[in-house]
Amino acid sequence: MIILAYIILAFTAMQLIAAIMNLLPGASLPKKADSSSELVSVLIPARNEEENIGNILQDLLSQEYQNIEIIVFDDQSEDKTFEIAKGLSDADSRIRLVCSEGLPEGWLGKNHACHSLSEYAKGDYLLFLDADVRIKNNTIGKAVTLAKKHGLSLISIFPKQVIVSYGEKITVPNMNYILLSLLPLILVRKSGFTSLSAANGQFMFFRADVYHLLEPHRFMKGNKVEDISISRNLKEKNHKIACLVGDNDLKCRMYTGFSDAVEGFSKNVIAFFGNSFLLAVIFWLVTTFGFLLPLFFLSKDMFIGYLTAYLLSRVLISKASHQNIIDNLGFIIPLQVSMSIFIYRAFINKNYRKFQWKGRSIE
Repeated sequence: MIILAYIILAFTAMQLIAAIMNLLPGASLPKKADSSSELVSVLIPARNEEENIGNILQDLLSQEYQNIEIIVFDDQSEDKTFEIAKGLSDADSRIRLVCSEGLPEGWLGKNHACHSLSEYAKGDYLLFLDADVRIKNNTIGKAVTLAKKHGLSLISIFPKQVIVSYGEKITVPNMNYILLSLLPLILVRKSGFTSLSAANGQFMFFRADVYHLLEPHRFMKGNKVEDISISRNLKEKNHKIACLVGDNDLKCRMYTGFSDAVEGFSKNVIAFFGNSFLLAVIFWLVTTFGFLLPLFFLSKDMFIGYLTAYLLSRVLISKASHQNIIDNLGFIIPLQVSMSIFIYRAFINKNYRKFQWKGRSIE
């Protein structure tokens, strides 16, 4: 038991180191953009996004980086997504609207939408954006600058999460806690190990020639966690990638309550652990009950050191994620409970049910 207590102490110290590293400049976009002028194709898959599509299109039209084309793929929406996008495309020639002719067998909806969008794109870079993202100021220009500076084939960003309701406060922070306590994002760019890969499908910025050569969404056409798989695949093929955290210039309200968050996060939580349910359960046990072993089997000073590292890592991860530190500390227990629900639901869905998203099976 003493050995296990020391292992937990060491693991918590590593989480703290990862949290510190994720506050360094290399974990976010540069402060300024250069004077690049390459064409960027902004590609938006949209299915039943009437509440969001107008906002994202207006944001893009207001970007400081103006050499863009915007293509929206209406994926058989059953609401007013098409009408809203059509009205804006009629008013601004930079927006183009294309419609799905149906989902081919063997494809998941978003992967097919992204691949289809790429076939219309003419840009030097391809930026895939989810419709519920809000993007401000010169985010695109900064992404171009970073890609050119480091020769990156892919930049992916985890937007700042807009957290409003109690149900969101006890669920949404878990994803950044898992990611940023396990992975210093600077290593995604600097290390060639495929295990040090991460990506978020909400913001995927590709060099166009690499994308058209590899056709990653076609290659991952049936993969429900295509973003992480694409990042690993690019690294396997010796392409440089980067994964970053966003700020107020790139944010998103992913879910509006507890049930939505559980349904959404259960689709991909296991991918953060290399698709291992065992590692996911071990992580949950250590971060939930791990304090017991240092408390009973280590000295008082070591336990205080453990507790300090544990709480400080949560503070720094909240800061790096631009989330409310007081909420994230105050809701530690319900956050851990919800994490267990994510893992349990992921196991049940994988073995006994099919995943559903936006009215479609994604199994």
